[in-house]
Amino acid sequence: MLKLEHISKTFNAGTINQRVALDDVSLTLNDGDFVTVIGGNGAGKSTMLNAIAGVWPVDEGRILIDGQDVTALPEYKRAAFLGRVFQDPMTGTAATMGIDENLAMAARRGQRRTLRWGISGAERERYAQLLKSLGLGLETRLTSKVGCFRAASGRRSHC
Repeated sequence: MLKLEHISKTFNAGTINQRVALDDVSLTLNDGDFVTVIGGNGAGKSTMLNAIAGVWPVDEGRILIDGQDVTALPEYKRAAFLGRVFQDPMTGTAATMGIDENLAMAARRGQRRTLRWGISGAERERYAQLLKSLGLGLETRLTSKVGCFRAASGRRSHC
């Protein structure tokens, strides 16, 4: 469950560049809810998501995840409660690591770290099956470095 209670966020408060991004926003999402956030440029969509993730502290209000108030928690501590998928695939990934390594890092999120090396065959097979369902051919490129895929500009990065 995610609950926003009267969230407000203003950037550059008290200056000529003051911008109210969120003004008394309240929202309750229950387990299983699927929500699409729609709005024009500057409507506050990204600010709201960044506030939930802890990127931006809110000026007023509370953010609760599964009933726990996370409003004062920094971004790295909130990561235990949520995951993010970024619009830009190069954000949130390790460009010099393979697709399989990035998936393994995501799958192991929140688990205790060990000194164990590598990715098991079972993990790699699971990733291949999941990727195959997307129909993008990525299941045959599990060890390809994420940064070696063509960017929107057509240029290759990190290769």
